[in-house]
Amino acid sequence: MGIVRVRKQLYINEVVLGTGFGVLMGPHAANIFDPRSWGSEEMSQRITLEVMRVVLATGLFAIGVELPNSYLADHAKGLLIMVVPTMAFGWLIVAAIIYVLFIPINFISSLAIAACLTPTDPIICAAIVGGRFAIKHVPKNLRLVLSAESAANDGLAYPFLSISLYLTLESSRAAAIEKWLVIGWLYQVVLGTLIGTAMGLGFSQLIKFSHRKGFIDRESYVSQYLALAIFTIGVASTIGSDDLLAAFAAGSAISWDGHFNIQTENEVFSSVIDLVLNCGCFVYIGAWLPFTAFNSPELGITPWRLIILFIAILALRRIPALLLLYRWVPEISDWREAFFSGHFGPMGVGAIFVSTLAVSRLPKPHDPPQNQQEVLAATLQTIVAFVVLGSILIHGLSIPFFSVGRRIHSRTVSMSRTWTSRTTVVPDWLLGTRRVPEAMTEATASIHSSATLPDVESGLPQATTIENNVNVHHLRSATDAGDLIERREDMTAERRRSPAPREASTPEPPAERANRMSGLRRRFPSPDATRQPSPARSENVCRPRSLDSVANYLPPVTLLCPECRS
Repeated sequence: MGIVRVRKQLYINEVVLGTGFGVLMGPHAANIFDPRSWGSEEMSQRITLEVMRVVLATGLFAIGVELPNSYLADHAKGLLIMVVPTMAFGWLIVAAIIYVLFIPINFISSLAIAACLTPTDPIICAAIVGGRFAIKHVPKNLRLVLSAESAANDGLAYPFLSISLYLTLESSRAAAIEKWLVIGWLYQVVLGTLIGTAMGLGFSQLIKFSHRKGFIDRESYVSQYLALAIFTIGVASTIGSDDLLAAFAAGSAISWDGHFNIQTENEVFSSVIDLVLNCGCFVYIGAWLPFTAFNSPELGITPWRLIILFIAILALRRIPALLLLYRWVPEISDWREAFFSGHFGPMGVGAIFVSTLAVSRLPKPHDPPQNQQEVLAATLQTIVAFVVLGSILIHGLSIPFFSVGRRIHSRTVSMSRTWTSRTTVVPDWLLGTRRVPEAMTEATASIHSSATLPDVESGLPQATTIENNVNVHHLRSATDAGDLIERREDMTAERRRSPAPREASTPEPPAERANRMSGLRRRFPSPDATRQPSPARSENVCRPRSLDSVANYLPPVTLLCPECRS
């Protein structure tokens, strides 16, 4: 219950919690769970590769299914700009930083390491962008394009990795480029996309035919969710094609006409599957992290170099490119959304998968490494693991820190306004109330009191009517002020997004005000001066006051109630 409450209140997702639990259970803490001890080193690498493959492909398939109908075709321009030039820019920038910081690594090897850090991780991105905070504060079009971009660039990491490996392993650059074009692009990327699209469309037609004939029910749709994802990556990986891109293409194709989404609407089974796989995967990552290898001076790896690398990646990998290109991305409206999109480019499961795939194609390193291929094999996963750990902490905790900052700011504003109201000379019966901030006063129409004067003088809470039909009550204290202010800010933001027409109020002429006050004095004479207040009343309970004192303070006061939250 405590973990659920922390996750709900602070918006901490399963990525951070799972990784932290894995570190605690791993060989560097409790030593209960150690993935690197499962058989030989090659067997351990193989297990890591397949675990990351299944979780990543399932997540990519889920993103493709959850996208709106024909989303990739309707938003192809923005996605192409966010994927191709942004990935290429980040690839070259990260490679240059690695080449400068780590002396034993040449530029070609730096390109191979940078290729592992280029794609945006769809698992972390989905956990962040799909959270309650993002749903409340991030526009839907931006959330969708970030999810689609994170899925597409994960599959397109293969060409960036393959050109680096071919240049490292092949003796001739011409042969390396030829293999890159034929194998890296045509066989892996293009064929993988075609396989995934064909399987998704074929499965969609088959499942619609079965539905028309009554061969399948609603529950069977959800059971096919995981089966098709596993089958797609099995076929693509068996023939050596891009299985990640195939899974994303299959998910997008099966939901292209919206039939699958309609049948699985409001079903939580697929979300439960994703959550279980994600939690298990990040527990595995937490136990897999090689903390002792983060300090390997013989390979040129030291903690301060890794920290500088991570900070530079956060600042330069995506943000500059998106700030330059966002004008051509219709889904991004201004530089703030471009900065947000550039910041939320986490690295996680995809980076570990690509790095493990690269190590499986490199020779086993000696101690010390004999050539550049062995240097790359010895340093690649260590650098990638540190960047992944930093990305999980920074990107996973960005929203919780922002949420805590907003709460602290709300409490500070509440305390300052309460103190100001206490130090202002006002009638005693107003000391227990809190004035509405000017922003809300301007956002509402003129207020007309429906309370009678004896009710006001006796302190009875009476409703006031606002022209936009919002009921407001008198408050006797400033309790729950922080939540009240936070609610007001949300209402103000909602009004700015969809402003309602309103009429400007005009001040009451002095003559009419004098006549109205004269009528009120005749109807409600001042209380008898000999009347004594009840001794049982506390100082916070309002005491009788003359009509003049009430008239001087009643018009500019707007009083709120924690029950109505308005």
